[in-house]
Amino acid sequence: MTDLPTLLETTGALTAAGAGGAAFAKVRAPRLYWAMVGLPVTWGRFAYSYRSTMDVCGLTVQPSGLRAFMARNVARREVLPVPPKIRRIRGTMTGLRVTLRLPAGLEPADVVASTERLRHAWGVHSVTVVATKPGFVELRMTGYDVLRRVRMPRKARPHDMVVPVAVREDGTAFERDYRKAPMALTLGANHSGKSMYQRNLIKGLARLPVALVGVDCKRGVEQSAFAPRLSALATTPDTAASLLTVLVAEMEDRFDLLSRHGVSDLWELPEDVRPVPIVVLVDEVAELFLISSKKDEERRERIVTALIRLAQMARAIGIHLEICGQRFGSDLGKGATMLRAQLSGRVVHRVNDKQTAEMGLADVAPDAVAVASLIPMNRPGTAVAADSSGGWAKIRTPQVTREDVAGVCRTFAHLVPDLPFLDPFRPSVPTVAPAAGPVLVKPRPVTE
Repeated sequence: MTDLPTLLETTGALTAAGAGGAAFAKVRAPRLYWAMVGLPVTWGRFAYSYRSTMDVCGLTVQPSGLRAFMARNVARREVLPVPPKIRRIRGTMTGLRVTLRLPAGLEPADVVASTERLRHAWGVHSVTVVATKPGFVELRMTGYDVLRRVRMPRKARPHDMVVPVAVREDGTAFERDYRKAPMALTLGANHSGKSMYQRNLIKGLARLPVALVGVDCKRGVEQSAFAPRLSALATTPDTAASLLTVLVAEMEDRFDLLSRHGVSDLWELPEDVRPVPIVVLVDEVAELFLISSKKDEERRERIVTALIRLAQMARAIGIHLEICGQRFGSDLGKGATMLRAQLSGRVVHRVNDKQTAEMGLADVAPDAVAVASLIPMNRPGTAVAADSSGGWAKIRTPQVTREDVAGVCRTFAHLVPDLPFLDPFRPSVPTVAPAAGPVLVKPRPVTE
């Protein structure tokens, strides 16, 4: 009996230490906490309450006549509504994936409308619905806020014309696919993470065999550090007008090449004659539209016409536009809305007004406008990504410094393709002074 108090004290101390460690891991190591505690608890809660949750959320249908007859007359039990059948359950380091077979009478939109109720019923951070194939949907449950501390998935690597640049709210990588969305628009206010998004994009593109063309009319303060990997860089509106005119001429030459080979797309050409893809990165589009005097109107018309022509036709010949700005609407001037309509990929960070969010998302994903308008200031890099299909996702880019991206550009400088028509716009690459090393010659004192 004398050992009983000691045993109780030891057990209490271990329990307190375990609870304290779990609380610490929940805050500082959420992936570990989810794998050890959150996943088993959520899996059990899901399995126990699945049928009842689906019933109260209106995601069940009445059984067929044969099934009702068998239940009533053979099994001698009450006829119950039929929920979606679970085909597969698997846990991940960020959440839970459940594949469901929808019964007749339900569609993916019905499940999407109930995601908020399902999230609260199963105690997870978020629930996303993805239609995998006809009749099947996947519930992607996220156990914790993966956008609080962004960590890119290990398997996310640039390949072909696909560049992972951010993490989605469901824990998967958001990839910028230039084959699916060749032209894109990125909007965001100051300190919203727009420049961070472009840095991650350049960091991934630098590893691919593509030509990078920068247009930074703020005298190159953003993109000049990436000069070793750039094939061309325009730092003033006049240089940008000349550069875009050259790109339009190259576009016409590439169309002649497609015509000679009887194909309609760059990737249908034989590899030995296929031109290298070109990605044009515009840092602030307003600098190309705005003019300070009437003498600048001609230059503006040249720039806008060239951008619209590239956005309308350059997809087939491998020239892609990546346009960034704080605001993009009709107030920029003639041709702005026409250009915006050609940019199928949209990424909207925190903005200063709802109208800017509507400019970027209202025509492709109206439901996402409210989400983009509520991005907090203390979450730089958070954005809403949408495309012309109507789908959208909340994403956040990882933190990366300008020096890190510049180092990657220096490392992969050998991938800069040989494009003679861009040589006049090739930026000068600053020489890096060697680091000071140890002095090998010992000093000898001078004696009189």
